[in-house]
Amino acid sequence: MIKAVILAAGKGTRMKSDKPKVVHRVMGRPMVHYSIKAAKDAGADKVCVIVGYKADEVKAVIDEEVSYALQEEQLGTGHAVKCAADFIGNEGDVIILCGDTPLVTGETLKKALWGHRRNGNGVTVISAILDDPFGYGRIIRDENGLARIVEQKDADEEEQKVCEVNSGMYVFNCSALLKALDMISNDNAQGEYYLPDTIEIIKNMGMRVDAVPMDNANEILGVNTLEQLKAAEDIMKER
Repeated sequence: MIKAVILAAGKGTRMKSDKPKVVHRVMGRPMVHYSIKAAKDAGADKVCVIVGYKADEVKAVIDEEVSYALQEEQLGTGHAVKCAADFIGNEGDVIILCGDTPLVTGETLKKALWGHRRNGNGVTVISAILDDPFGYGRIIRDENGLARIVEQKDADEEEQKVCEVNSGMYVFNCSALLKALDMISNDNAQGEYYLPDTIEIIKNMGMRVDAVPMDNANEILGVNTLEQLKAAEDIMKER
């Protein structure tokens, strides 16, 4: 069983708009549509969209068959995913995507899922190799695969030189994810529950964790501003 959870609860203040970020359109379709399509193209049997800010407005633009979970307060990505705990359950694997990354493809997700299952991973992080990785969490590897993810603000000089970054997209073993979500804390500068904190917890459970780089780094591009929205549309048109 393959499930998918799409994070679409945020406001997106940098878009300079009252509309929820994921309803802004790329090639005439709301951004969240592309994440749903990629998940289904990768073989997801069920998709759950996490809604929050102006939830009804987000639901109104989605014409695919999906479930919904409500994140009433935005307390971080880990908290958002936990809002879908009943949907995730303990069986199979779940793909976690963001509703503001319209360029990701089903092919990329399929490749990550294949590697995840072949290696029996607890979690597989979808990564990308960027010429300029500034601002992204860095993938730090050791001889066993993924050692940890270090955020830009926490990275030392050596770690900042690493060009492999976290895309914010993952494949998790459902059971391991739910256990790990119960163990993450919000003891950080933002007071939020971060989904990447589950990776170390799952590793400490004795499960394998790894990162799989996508072939086309453009697919990582998130849309936070109107400029980035235009850039995503330009790339989509070229496709």
